[in-house]
Amino acid sequence: MRLRLTPRDTTYFDLFADSAKHLVTGANLLGEMLGADRSTRKDIGKRIAEAEHLADEATHTIMRRLNQTFVTPFDRDDIYNLASSLDDCMDFMDEAADLIVLYKVDELPARVSDQVAVLQRCAELTADAMPRLRSMDSLSEYWVEVNRLENQADKSHRKLLAQLFDEITDPVLLMKLKEIVEKLEDAADAFEKVANTVETIALKES
Repeated sequence: MRLRLTPRDTTYFDLFADSAKHLVTGANLLGEMLGADRSTRKDIGKRIAEAEHLADEATHTIMRRLNQTFVTPFDRDDIYNLASSLDDCMDFMDEAADLIVLYKVDELPARVSDQVAVLQRCAELTADAMPRLRSMDSLSEYWVEVNRLENQADKSHRKLLAQLFDEITDPVLLMKLKEIVEKLEDAADAFEKVANTVETIALKES
């Protein structure tokens, strides 16, 4: 580890950890939404939107602090990229939930639950990893596993798209389901971006 001659503002580590906790809440609520009746999905959607709002506030706090802090714990661009990527994860999950409610989809394909299960696991891993940025300890297992999960999500996504085009004859329903599936895939990509940013930070700090 490099010797540092100047003090660091360590508040960032707590802010990143706080941001990641909202991802766990959002992913778990998304899983809850899949098993819910259409009549209760709107309420779950509101709770996801609340989690997204809290995640936004955490991101804004990080950005404000970045503009006010002269000495940062690691590269300023990496702080910005990590905060933005964490925010993207929540945004895409919120958008997927919103579309499920707005499009009034009666039943989602079974493979959508596979996508959401990957997001839930990625969220848990990310929430566990963020506090360890303080010491940069044992982070490689985190980004390796998230990359593995994202590859799994890619395969599931392709199979799901093929299923939709094979089985859905209503073009409007096909369009709705495809958009929901794409947003979930975007969320998986965003989690991978978070992991890749953490890897970049760890390599720079080693």
